[in-house]
Amino acid sequence: MQIQEAITAIEEYAPLKLQADYDNSGLICGDPTQELTSVLLCLDITETIIEEAISQGHNLIISHHPLIFKGLKHITPTSQVERCVIRALQHHITIYAAHTNMDSVINGVNGRIADKLNLTQRKILNPIENSIVYGYGIVGTLPTPENCMDFLHKVKDIFHCQTIRHTNPHQKQIQRIAVCGGSGAEFIQQAIAEHADLYISSDFKYHDFFTAENRITIADIGHYESEQFTKEIFHEILTKKIPKFAVQISSINTNPIKYL
Repeated sequence: MQIQEAITAIEEYAPLKLQADYDNSGLICGDPTQELTSVLLCLDITETIIEEAISQGHNLIISHHPLIFKGLKHITPTSQVERCVIRALQHHITIYAAHTNMDSVINGVNGRIADKLNLTQRKILNPIENSIVYGYGIVGTLPTPENCMDFLHKVKDIFHCQTIRHTNPHQKQIQRIAVCGGSGAEFIQQAIAEHADLYISSDFKYHDFFTAENRITIADIGHYESEQFTKEIFHEILTKKIPKFAVQISSINTNPIKYL
């Protein structure tokens, strides 16, 4: 099969038309008409990811975050992005990204977070044009109320967080939960409007936490941590079309943030 067939499978699940205006999802570099050897799945493209693909013979890398966000004026080995492009093209590796389009389908990034938390009665937190299946974030309900701090400890374990930044619990028992993978501070008010007890996302600035105003508990679990399970979605989509041995999740943790 050609690389394009694997790309088509991803785009049928998360159409490119759903990506945000600022985004650069889709084919980043390479030739989609090549015969597919195998696929490497990752969250970010780094030089170590490229070398992993080379060493294991993958000629397609599918990432969540696009390698190239802004246009390149030259391709020289002066930055990591340019070096990745050069190495990929030298080894006939195609690079593809499914970013905000995968964020904005109900069974995409946020649906997987909701799965991990066992949320029921789900709905889109910030719908696109009043859609019930397209939009950012998800709000849902826990099967039974839980103690807020106990639940945050559970979240820490599930998402392998080294730390969680959070506001004081506005109530001890919680049941309605809003989530948004990646940077979700802009949707705090929607979470409040949906009467969520807890809003889980990442990349909150200092002043964002004040907007809780004791109406909701905000928990920042980390950008990488909130989106890490996107690789599982890619794997499930592709293994329906490609033998499992030809689809591999990268063993490399690309999170650039470390904690003391």
